[in-house]
Amino acid sequence: MEKIRIAVRKFDPFESTLQKLWDAFSLQNNIKIEAEMIPLELHDLYETTISEKGLKDGKWDIAHINTDWIFDAVNENAVLNLFSLIGENPPENYPFGWHKSLLHLQKLSNGIFGLPFHDGPECLIYRKDLFENETEKENFKKQFGYELSTPKTWQEFAEIATFFNRPEQNLYGSVFANYPDGHNMVFDFCLQLWTRGGSLLNKKNQIDIHNEAAIKALDFYRKMVNDATAVHPKSREFGSVEAGLAFAEGQAAMAINWFGFASMAEVIEESKVKGKIDITSLPSDPGHKTASLNVYWLYTIGSGSKHKKLAYDFLRFATTPESDKLLTKEGGIGCRKSTWKDEEINTLIPFYHKLEMLHENAFTLPQTPIWPKVAELIDGVVLKAIETDISSEILLEETQKKIRKLSQGTTLHGSVKN
Repeated sequence: MEKIRIAVRKFDPFESTLQKLWDAFSLQNNIKIEAEMIPLELHDLYETTISEKGLKDGKWDIAHINTDWIFDAVNENAVLNLFSLIGENPPENYPFGWHKSLLHLQKLSNGIFGLPFHDGPECLIYRKDLFENETEKENFKKQFGYELSTPKTWQEFAEIATFFNRPEQNLYGSVFANYPDGHNMVFDFCLQLWTRGGSLLNKKNQIDIHNEAAIKALDFYRKMVNDATAVHPKSREFGSVEAGLAFAEGQAAMAINWFGFASMAEVIEESKVKGKIDITSLPSDPGHKTASLNVYWLYTIGSGSKHKKLAYDFLRFATTPESDKLLTKEGGIGCRKSTWKDEEINTLIPFYHKLEMLHENAFTLPQTPIWPKVAELIDGVVLKAIETDISSEILLEETQKKIRKLSQGTTLHGSVKN
């Protein structure tokens, strides 16, 4: 039997949503072709779709591609330019149904190479039941001399994490995603850098991570994640999904993670913290502004697909307001403004409307064909910092030399601020 093959980012809400959407799409349009959906971890997803040319060669008809990779995918001619298809038959209320920050990263070389699938910038997720508890507030003030509230500075974050760290209750002050997959620690490093007034780019618009703000960022982060009196002991083993699940199971007072994991903790059955959580902006160093990171997932069509029209028809169906809302109710994050403001969704997830606020402070990553390799280098330097005593300055200087070699002959596109 003929099949359409979809490479799916491995995550239960994505898998369940895609299956429900395909079933509904097939029924509505009398489609007899079966969809084969293969859930894949981040590294495997990148390898099979881009590195191994799966999208270009027709192995995959549709794939979840995140915006970290889209420049690479376009550079490799792996994904279909949707510009003319959108012009002829646009998704419902395109482009006005989405925030502008969810439409620009997939626009490259005068083309449009994907439609927004799953969103949710990085934020501070916290247990409001702990922060609002009168006994906790009283004890915290006695110990630290100031009122307990969500941390505005990184120093406050560290102190609050220590305060709530109670291993005997299987409760830890904070949880991180320190599994070296080329993503989580890279994003954490960027957030630490930006909230100290730093940038990934120098005045010549070149990637440069050997500077004072980067040294301070790495110094704090390596100390924080190694603090056994403040951090979940399994953070080294956790990716963002595992860290999100640990938070949902009530194992942490705070987490720096994607908005989607706060939402997930409100909707999945196994969550032990439903109704007990909230989100807010990230802390920053005194004198500097908060920041968030906007990396989002796209629906893309393989340039080698034999089912391009069918794939696009499904993408239009999968991005309707109803489909976007379904993704959210399953535990993902819808991208449409209508979902963010939906009354039912905000009853289910009371902080959902805050997505717009996060987008206003969201940075994006530089768009360059070398970014995946730069991300690997940053991932490596953060891991080395966590595991050794070599100074942050030396580590960053060595890494910057490697980045400089990669950068020769490449051009940077786009900016790092929405």
